[in-house]
Amino acid sequence: MKQAFDYIVVGGGSAGCVLANRLSACGRYTVCLVEAGPPDSNPWIHLPIGYGKTMFHKTLNWGFYTDPDPGMNGRRIYWPRGRTLGGSSSINGLIYIRGQKADYDDWARQGNAGWGWDDCLPYFRKLETNDLGPGPTRGVDGPLHATSIKTRHPLVDAFIDAARAHGVPLRQDFNTGEQEGVGYYQLTTHRGLRRSTAVAYLRPARKRRNLTVLTGRHVLAVVLRDRRACGVRVRAPDGAVQELAARHEVLLSAGALNSPQLLQLSGIGPAGLLGELGIPVRADLPGVGENLQDHLQIRLIYRVSRPITTNDDLRTLGGKARLALQWLLYRGGALAIGINQGALFARALDASDRPDIQFHFGTLSADMAGGDVHPFSGCTYSVCQLRPESRGHVRLRSADPMQPPSIQPRYLSTELDRRMAIAGVRYARRIADTEPMRPLMAAEFRPGREVESDEGILDFCRERGATIFHPSGTAKMGPDGDPMAVVDSRLRVRGVDRLRVVDCSVMPTLVSGNTNVPVVMIAERAADMILEDARGRT
Repeated sequence: MKQAFDYIVVGGGSAGCVLANRLSACGRYTVCLVEAGPPDSNPWIHLPIGYGKTMFHKTLNWGFYTDPDPGMNGRRIYWPRGRTLGGSSSINGLIYIRGQKADYDDWARQGNAGWGWDDCLPYFRKLETNDLGPGPTRGVDGPLHATSIKTRHPLVDAFIDAARAHGVPLRQDFNTGEQEGVGYYQLTTHRGLRRSTAVAYLRPARKRRNLTVLTGRHVLAVVLRDRRACGVRVRAPDGAVQELAARHEVLLSAGALNSPQLLQLSGIGPAGLLGELGIPVRADLPGVGENLQDHLQIRLIYRVSRPITTNDDLRTLGGKARLALQWLLYRGGALAIGINQGALFARALDASDRPDIQFHFGTLSADMAGGDVHPFSGCTYSVCQLRPESRGHVRLRSADPMQPPSIQPRYLSTELDRRMAIAGVRYARRIADTEPMRPLMAAEFRPGREVESDEGILDFCRERGATIFHPSGTAKMGPDGDPMAVVDSRLRVRGVDRLRVVDCSVMPTLVSGNTNVPVVMIAERAADMILEDARGRT
């Protein structure tokens, strides 16, 4: 095995697979992709509904837990993260969403030149093949597929009609930059199979001789010499530790939890924290691990008056056989879709000038996302605040790189976030009480109609709320004058040469929606920047 490469990419997830493909495409540079988990060979990864099997998988999932969160009645909350090629794109809910135009324009207004909507749109178009066809905002020949749900479901149709009765417009494409509307989601699937970045980007690049992919290797730290990244220390499956050298750059794409942990382990982070743990400070960057943001998911569960839900299909052998035949014969049905089909972006607060909540409407119900379905016909209204104000952190517990970090989301720690949680629940109830949804809703199972006051609803949110799997912002991008900025607008770590972060960590503020497609865009844009800088050096 080669010990030196031009580029080392740490993390074979949503961003890392993109970088591995794009940086190796010209054949001029050698690239090493290092992934802690195994190859993406487990069949449950590739079947869209299979994320119920990977959600708690001991090998394919990091299985993080937060610290006890005071805003959530002191609960520790399970945070799944992908630990396989494709990363979280191999285990997520497959929702294809970019966010709102204003999200990216806000990034630019915060001092991040080149990250406005108009700057990012060409990369969104570059990455996608959209089955809605050509359009001013759509791509038609990219690696990642945006696939529309062809088979309509009566529950989802009723959900859409109920929202329209409240003045929400019908929308076919939620990715034009203007999001407000209701309809069916598009998914990161193709021909009935999950289209992870490992499939879309890495698989076609694996035959290149200048690309080396190492799985089962846990990166322990970035190797620094004279404030320059020159490689990584890696633990192999047999426990042996080796050093891989990077001639050009080290690129951290390990995600919003692991990337700040690696920076801190390498002596890059808040000096006070590193000093407490006996880690020599190589670059005092107080923002590393701070600014943690996530979408808090509030799930209302209803009993359905007719046996038309995915619960009903999954409870019997006959139902499971029908689902299997639909997939085998037509690559369709629930197995090809996953869980959530109905999309709704709306304004829960009258003062909002753009959508402030998002619904994932699912035709099944369970005690938690990915859990066993209930023994009754059920559906789920999952609602989240799109732009939370609450900020948490990711910090080392010890200098041991094999120990998970301390994760504190600090959910519902601001007045606005608490108001939004209550407003989201009330909005969901309005939809459930509206024709044609009303006759299909036999009863509100959770929280139950006895929970009516603002205080009662907020306590329900604290007791039952959970992540919707979008941690971001822990190595945020920002201008020189921002003391908490970790990377500049070219994603270079401040105070350290030849080291970048390319993943959800760099988002200064969370996008309005699911984060997978925005991360692919960030990696596409970063790849161009890296190659431009390489040409400048030569």
